[in-house]
Amino acid sequence: MKIAMLTHSVNPRGGVVHALQLSESLQALGHEVTLFAPDPRGRGLFRTPACGFHPVPGQAHSTDVADMVRLRIDDYLRCFAAPGMGDVDIWHAQDSISANAMATLVERGVIGGYVRTVHHLDQFDDARLHDWQERGYRRAARLLCVSRLWQDILLREHGLHAELVSNGVDTRRYTPVPSPRDATLRSELGLDGGPLLLAVGGIEPRKNTLGILRAFLRVHRVFPQARLVIAGGASVLDHSDYRQRFHAELAAAALSQGTVRILGQVPDADMPSLFRCADALVFPSLKEGFGLVVLEAMASGVPAVVSRIAPFTEYLDGSACAWVDPKDPASIAAGMAHACDPAVRPALVAAGAAICERFAWSRSAARHVGIYHAFRRSDAAFQAH
Repeated sequence: MKIAMLTHSVNPRGGVVHALQLSESLQALGHEVTLFAPDPRGRGLFRTPACGFHPVPGQAHSTDVADMVRLRIDDYLRCFAAPGMGDVDIWHAQDSISANAMATLVERGVIGGYVRTVHHLDQFDDARLHDWQERGYRRAARLLCVSRLWQDILLREHGLHAELVSNGVDTRRYTPVPSPRDATLRSELGLDGGPLLLAVGGIEPRKNTLGILRAFLRVHRVFPQARLVIAGGASVLDHSDYRQRFHAELAAAALSQGTVRILGQVPDADMPSLFRCADALVFPSLKEGFGLVVLEAMASGVPAVVSRIAPFTEYLDGSACAWVDPKDPASIAAGMAHACDPAVRPALVAAGAAICERFAWSRSAARHVGIYHAFRRSDAAFQAH
């Protein structure tokens, strides 16, 4: 099959990573896959893919999120209006931006239908963003979800059936085996001291970064050498108010320089080493579609501090991580201390490795292929009728 995989960014957010890894795995199964992503600044994808890649050019980002989303939808529509772009068997949108472009192409009769993966749904104050999000999944011919949590929400709250597909982790790339880059990266970033606690996802409400900071301040009072590192954070949404609150609380804590390091986006090639530099991943999210970074940390031999909420409770065994109440900084702090305890760390690492063995991208790709074939058969039958 010729498959067009559509995502919303060239940055390594969870949904983008899912789209890329799935595309590469489908390509490895013998399909011809092209990953499309908006790239208005011409930066290219965060790493070179083992499949086709088509950057979608467009205007520079707007300061208004809704206006930026409108621009990206229009960019997609211009891209697919070019000659020869319609020779595709499967259109698969992984986000609301590309799904809205697909919905418009369906309305225009350009394509017969598209597949949509819903990773999670957001709450928007702007009616345009809300309407675009809803249109993107309601107009899809096939809905997929990576967790039972969002599968149930779509059915219960929106009356829509979605098929469950698995996520995965690349255990060839994320491994506990040390690399010479580990020590070099630690030195370059000044990651001295310990324990070293790593948060991935940047500073934003859904990632509960303020809760992480408040918990870390408790840990730091007991372990003055503890360090908190925050990586990532490229997002299409505006989290500036939340970041201001975070930085205000960080400044008020008057910590010594280097105690909390905010790295921003880390080169993708360095992420395995960054995981291995950490004593624990701290991931007490308030809402997730799945939480791929948890599997990446576990595959790297790093214990994880995780919210005791779905979807984490769907795929993590009871002893596989340090469970916490994401709304309670004291609970998160206790989870940090537990994950770094030398007496329990080996058991957490072993349990995490066992979890990762159940998640292979090849298995996820095979599941998608079955869904694609069923979709093509049903679409052909509809066209014939």
